[in-house]
Amino acid sequence: MHDGVVFHAGLGDPEGPVLLPDGSWAVVEMSTETGHVSVVSSNGVSRRVVVKTGRPNGMVMDSDGLLWVAESMNPPSLLRVDLDGSSELVLTEGAGNRFLFPNDLAFGPDGALYMTDSGVLRSEIQKIPAADRPGYPFEGKLFRIDIESKKAKILDDGLRFPNGLAFGRDRALYVTTTADGLIHRYEWLGEGNLGVREYFADLVDDSKSTGSGGFVGGDGLAVGASGNLYCAVFGQGNVTVIDPVGNLLHRITVGGEEPTNVAFGPFGSGCIYVTVKDTGKIERHQVGENGLAMLPSKNRND
Repeated sequence: MHDGVVFHAGLGDPEGPVLLPDGSWAVVEMSTETGHVSVVSSNGVSRRVVVKTGRPNGMVMDSDGLLWVAESMNPPSLLRVDLDGSSELVLTEGAGNRFLFPNDLAFGPDGALYMTDSGVLRSEIQKIPAADRPGYPFEGKLFRIDIESKKAKILDDGLRFPNGLAFGRDRALYVTTTADGLIHRYEWLGEGNLGVREYFADLVDDSKSTGSGGFVGGDGLAVGASGNLYCAVFGQGNVTVIDPVGNLLHRITVGGEEPTNVAFGPFGSGCIYVTVKDTGKIERHQVGENGLAMLPSKNRND
């Protein structure tokens, strides 16, 4: 049992929830039958398709109201999407490396875009038997992308299927790696520079995890005003809450086994919204705190 409510149902493998200024929600639908960016009304009743891209994954909004989308297949790329339905391919490679599996995105304190690439073509991972996926030698990357110059640099490499990422209350960058179930922390050094990768927490509950598609591990995450990290744990059926020093606080059970991402609702609501892939739903859960106030921007000062 879980204490959340269904906000919207009938989505095709939902991911990447983004709260829009009018209270509606942008969300991606990753299934082959859908493969588009959609908008769900603020009351959760209706949905409209914005644009079909292929297999969109992570998504963020900038200060101009444009959506930036990690497109994982068609081709693997960074896209810019306007809510009027227009779409632009921005990048297909970074620092001389073609993108393989753009996964998730976050704007940093410097206004740059930070992106995880899970390190394997989706067509290749589908060939790997489910039982072998956790042990596959993923060579995932973490990119910093200057969206004005369209130049990217690699901040870290050799990550085991990097997935969700978010900047914390301490300005450090937190990244989940799904294949090993961990959260990593990178100290913010200013001017787009990060410290070395540090172990922060293990999200996997070994006593309860059943697995899904071979993976049990962190997916998308969001940060509360308290500094707590709310991490969707794919294959484990919950959102795991980690405090600012890496301790497990509790786990919020969702209505399926494959939660993919988390976002905070409107300020004052005290709610998180969770996309659940295997049920095709967005759920709303009361958590009693607001999201970290960090406005999307393209031109933040350091």
